[in-house]
Amino acid sequence: MIPHTPPAGLSGELRRLTILELSRGARAGYVALLLAASSMTAVVGALLLTEAALPQRTAIAMAVMVAIGSSWVVFAAWALTGRRILLGRDRVIASGMAVGFTAVFVVGSLVVRAATGAAAALAATGLGLLMLGVAAALWIRSRRQFAQLTSRRQELERELAGR
Repeated sequence: MIPHTPPAGLSGELRRLTILELSRGARAGYVALLLAASSMTAVVGALLLTEAALPQRTAIAMAVMVAIGSSWVVFAAWALTGRRILLGRDRVIASGMAVGFTAVFVVGSLVVRAATGAAAALAATGLGLLMLGVAAALWIRSRRQFAQLTSRRQELERELAGR
């Protein structure tokens, strides 16, 4: 088999696509996410297991927080252990998770507001809606970037196959 060396511009473009997803900064971010989510989940989980006198609403909220934290731990571990070019797929997944978890927060704050009438719950709902808007915007942007990167990769692959 004859080795194929892509033209300089093409190989530079391929290198740029792969380096973006495997950079030290991205790995450091995922390590930080893994550590923060693990720590938060462990602390909240320990409190949930050791404090028998917690009110039911508090126990439910803490259980939801443990589930959310566990999801972030699994996501960070997946991103760190994968031996593949992600092309932004990780950002699509993370922003989708953020939309889902923020929506859970908004619904929870609305339930608390309806059950207690607390003004703080209304403020939490407003903040949650703001966060939901930001998360949705990031999700839309990440999906567009993923589509662009995937399209560019396919274009480069066709160029390589044609040479």
